[in-house]
Parts: sequence; structure tokens; C-alpha cells
Amino acid sequence: MAAYSAAGPLKRTAFQRRALGPKDVAIKLHYCGVCHSDIHTIHGDWGPVQYPQIVGHELAGEVVAVGASAGRFRLGSRVGVGCMVNSCRHCAECDAGFEQFCENGNTQTYGSRDRDGSITQGGYSTFVVVDEDFVIAVPASIDLAEAGPMMCAGITVYSPLRRWNVGPGKRIAVSGLGGLGHMAVKIARAMGAEVTVITTSPDKVQDARRFGATDVIVNSASTDWAKHKRPFDFILDTIPYRYDIDPFIPLLKRDATLCRVGVGKLSEPNAFSQMGLVGARNAIAGSNTGGIRETQEMIDFCALHKIKPVITRIPMSGIDEAWSKIVAKKARYRYVVDMSTSRNTALT
Repeated sequence: MAAYSAAGPLKRTAFQRRALGPKDVAIKLHYCGVCHSDIHTIHGDWGPVQYPQIVGHELAGEVVAVGASAGRFRLGSRVGVGCMVNSCRHCAECDAGFEQFCENGNTQTYGSRDRDGSITQGGYSTFVVVDEDFVIAVPASIDLAEAGPMMCAGITVYSPLRRWNVGPGKRIAVSGLGGLGHMAVKIARAMGAEVTVITTSPDKVQDARRFGATDVIVNSASTDWAKHKRPFDFILDTIPYRYDIDPFIPLLKRDATLCRVGVGKLSEPNAFSQMGLVGARNAIAGSNTGGIRETQEMIDFCALHKIKPVITRIPMSGIDEAWSKIVAKKARYRYVVDMSTSRNTALT
């Protein structure tokens, strides 16, 4: 399902994947999660797009062919692929296992220049060819449909929670309860933290508590932020829109950090008051998915703690409708494309 413009509907198209290389595996895709990043990309929110473009970076399926020198996976292995399919492999960041920060620029699953000169095409498709070093083993206890969203939403929140040592004795807040936020609540609780959710949607309060939040702050024009002065050791901000950050800074304890993982339109950057930060030596940071080793660690952690995303399976023909619902904040909480069906069904 390819986009041919920023405004038009996605269309079915046939295209040729690159030939299987010595260290590649070919994967028959069963599912692909639908991420807000897919929408931002096609709408041109993050820069120019070379159309036609196939998006999708929450891939899950089974290995159906193995390159001559590949040895990590067998035919039939249950695997996933996230936001990256290659990197330079030799810079300091790659050597340290942080391919997402590759100094020479990693190769994204879609919209990047691949090693053969072509533009990478994503997981709204039936097959993909990927270097085995960028493929994740999916534990048997995890449904492949649920594994897809972990490849982006899961690792995007897991990585900063690990980086800022979220665990027992820590009080944290998750701002925004969407595809990323609901996974953040579950993972942070499994790490041992006490979690508060901040949301603009009153109808999500019960869900937040069901996912493990001990408290919920409904962010509205009448919210009395003074009641919540400096309770949090860390705030994970998953909001993909421009909004007023300043009321959130006084929620941080001294030396605590608000980390942004939600990224909206580049033309609508967030602003904040420097004076708000200096009052308690606070910091605003950012985080960008995770490395391959860390992604494998994340999905193994989720398998151990029985963590899974809340998903709605949709046919390939339902992607445009799903996009509309995501923009309207109606997703509960991740749409997943089922490649095995093309039936026309309305989303619930």
C-alpha cells in the first residue's frame, strides 16, 4: 500500500524487493503496526518525500529465505523489524550498540537511501529483505500481531525508561496515552515505578488505571497544576503535537528530566521558558527509538512480564481509515495491518 502524494489515499502497488544478499533474510510479513510517524512522513511533516512511498516500521512475520552467509535465523523463525534496516557498523555509536544514533546516518526502514541506491520501502507490504543483524527474534509467547508495535512503540519508550533508571522507588509521569504512552505505562510499572498518566482525554482515565497507573491527571483549561508540585523523578512525554510545556516543568523534582519521544510537525516546534528550568535545575531531553541489542532486550522483557500492546487488527484496505482515526485521537491503542486479508471492513 503506497502513498503517491501527501493528500491522496494509499493505493495497492506491485514492486520488486532487492535480491537476497549473503547476510540477508527474506521475511513474509504477517502484520505491520500503524505508527503516527507513518502519517507524519507521508504528509511531509518531516521533510520532502520521494513518492511513491511505502511506510510502516513495525514489522512482524516469518523467515522464508536465508542468505548463504546468514546464520542467526532459520526458515520459519518468528521475527520482527523496527525503524532501522542498516547502519555504518563502524562509528563509535554503532560500536556501542546505539545504531539509532549512527554518526553516518542509519538506514531507515522506509524513506532512506539503501545500499543498492534505491529508496527503502516499509512494512505495508507482504515481504521484506533485511540484513539479519537488524532483525529481532520474537519470543514464542508473543503473538506476531502484538509483536509489530513493540518494534517501534515498545522500544521508543523502553529505551528512555532504562536510560533514566526508572525502577522501584521512582515516581514518574507518562504524558499522552496513545500507542506509545500505553506501552510506557505497562513497561514502567513492570520496572517497579509508580506511574501517573497525564492526558487530555477524560475517557482514557479507566484505561490508564487498567494499564497500571496509580493516578491520572486530566489536562484541561481548568487543571490546577499547583496541586502537583514536584512529585516526579521523570516525565516521559509521548505527545506528538505542539503544546505548552511550561506547566509540566514544575511537576519535576530537583534535577529531574522531562524526555520527549513524541515528535510532531517540524514546522510547529515546541517552546518553553528557560526560567522554568532553572528553578529546580531541570532538563528537557529527547530520545530516539533504541539499538538492536536494546530492542531484543525490550521484547524479551515484555515476554517475561507478559506485556503486550492493545491492538485492533485491520485489513490492508483499512489503512486510510485508521490514519484518520489516529489523527482524531480515536485509536485504542494501536492499529495493526493484517496482511492475510483484504476484506473491506469498518474499524471499531
